Amino acid sequence: MTDQIQHQPEAFPDNTTEFTLDGAAGLLECIADVPEAELRQPAYAIICHPHPQHGGTMRNKVVTILERSLRELGLSTVRFNFRGAGESQGEYANGQGELQDLLAVNDWARQCLPDHELWLAGFSFGSWITARAAQTLEPRQLISIAPPVQRMEFETAYIPGCDWLIIQGEDDDVVDAQAVREWAAGIEPAPQLLVMPDAGHFFHRRLMDLRGLLKNTLRENLPAPIA
Repeated sequence: MTDQIQHQPEAFPDNTTEFTLDGAAGLLECIADVPEAELRQPAYAIICHPHPQHGGTMRNKVVTILERSLRELGLSTVRFNFRGAGESQGEYANGQGELQDLLAVNDWARQCLPDHELWLAGFSFGSWITARAAQTLEPRQLISIAPPVQRMEFETAYIPGCDWLIIQGEDDDVVDAQAVREWAAGIEPAPQLLVMPDAGHFFHRRLMDLRGLLKNTLRENLPAPIA
């Protein structure tokens, strides 16, 4: 980080902005972005990255395609690095600390955009954190990409009343696609599960297809545009 990076902005930035927020374990490195003015919706999305102990950061390609897709749909977006990842301070805390990080980011975003809907999106480990946070934050939309259901305790992350989109690669060598199918089948109300053929965990050579799938599927759930 440099001295030029803003700390704890009082308003949501009006262009691509890197900044820091106060978290329970120290400063959190964040990036906010906004859609084109004519596309803007009264909603913001917080996007969570893969496991920080396995190289996951907010600059992961799946995370950035998630951010781009949601911004192109008209949402303001926030990405951040969990504690101990990138320039965020602190150390990995087994999911509980990372949940606190997400809540801190949402506290800031909610103060900036009090009348906006919340959308939560996460990839791999990030999908576990967002699913847990959804129980208390009650987002309008939850998006889970390649949820590691055999590695994390997803059985308590059931979100009644929340629109929930799950996207899983058929050829994922980290998350078993059949395990995701079986897990999703046991959730009530049922989430929308889309399995992408010929897609691995990181969606190599399929990122643009993932972008199209996200936008085409989520467009119908958008709130009314800002006048």
